[in-house]
Amino acid sequence: MQKEKFTVAADEAGLRLDQVIPKHVVGLSRRKARAVIDEGGVFVDKTRVKACGRLMRPGQVIEVNIGGAVGRTEAPPAPTIVFSDPHLIIANKPAGLVTAPTPESDRGDLLDQLGTQFGEVYLVHRLDLPTSGLLVFARTREANKRLGELFKVHDVEREYRAVCAGEVTAQTIDRPVDGKRAVTHLGVIEPLAGATLVSARLETGRTHQIRVHLAGLGHPVLGDHQHGGETSRTFVPRAPRLALHAAVLGFVHPITRERVRFEAPLPDELARWIARLSLPTRTSTP
Repeated sequence: MQKEKFTVAADEAGLRLDQVIPKHVVGLSRRKARAVIDEGGVFVDKTRVKACGRLMRPGQVIEVNIGGAVGRTEAPPAPTIVFSDPHLIIANKPAGLVTAPTPESDRGDLLDQLGTQFGEVYLVHRLDLPTSGLLVFARTREANKRLGELFKVHDVEREYRAVCAGEVTAQTIDRPVDGKRAVTHLGVIEPLAGATLVSARLETGRTHQIRVHLAGLGHPVLGDHQHGGETSRTFVPRAPRLALHAAVLGFVHPITRERVRFEAPLPDELARWIARLSLPTRTSTP
């Protein structure tokens, strides 16, 4: 993502937002500036502004965020709704879908899509862009507050499926991430050709926790461009995407107080790839 930041000059007072931006961002035409504004990629004094005709005042600080959302020709992928009631929504997010608005755009993300379908929706937690799997969203302020408390004290069952490089054993990783305590419990599901399909249960929920922990072991998640999953060794066939999926989500319902648990199978593109990595089944001879 390209990010540009500048201050409105005295001689630009009274100009429209879409007139001022091209003066400061090299190579950005007025038409392109309008597209960036429309996508929600422009902030004026730290507030997102989507009105191209907003008149500028000297001293205002403008931030322009230009990314892949601008000029996108295909609609973003849609989630599968696993469960919904008047209090919450469980969605199965496909890889490649942003969970919530980013600096470059406030359109088409998962939260935006759910808001269009259900009305008022509150963000409780996130999954990385390349990660697929289960997320819970609240539909009321009370449900949002109670779910937030559950995540804060880590009283949520969160289990992932990951394919990591090399041979991994079942173990608990207790290693800080960004200076904060982070604990991941690993289990072996299936040895693969040059890799291992593992379960990763989160005791804490830090940013990129599973990816960082596995990379720290020297067994990065395959398809992880950010943490070495593409450079650790050559795999044939290569991972179609980040091989990480949020498969299990369980918690106490914020309103009914019943224990609920949801599971999402591996997406087809990962399941087919894993099948190609599976080791031949050994059979005994009489």
